[in-house]
Amino acid sequence: MVKGYWVAMIDVTGPEGYKAYLEANQAAFRKYDARYITRGGKTETLDGKTRRRIVVIEFKDHETAKACFHSPEYQHALSLRRGHAEADVLVVEGYEGKQPGEA
Repeated sequence: MVKGYWVAMIDVTGPEGYKAYLEANQAAFRKYDARYITRGGKTETLDGKTRRRIVVIEFKDHETAKACFHSPEYQHALSLRRGHAEADVLVVEGYEGKQPGEA
């Protein structure tokens, strides 16, 4: 089964208010067995534009990733984030095909 991922690019505008979102989103992430791949670590934009904070979250598949986003638990967290961060969030399907250098 191909994994599903959230890729979130975030500019936090209200750090204190953003903390409530971070606490609330954990209920949805636990429910859907989410796993952080990256969570706001050091970034360096090599080409183009991006936001300051990049978060990648892994789910068992694409459908689970979408279900988590649309869940009541995450929608509640999202309501807490509004006004405290600007974000672009997308769901992407993982890749299990041939890799560079593989025959």
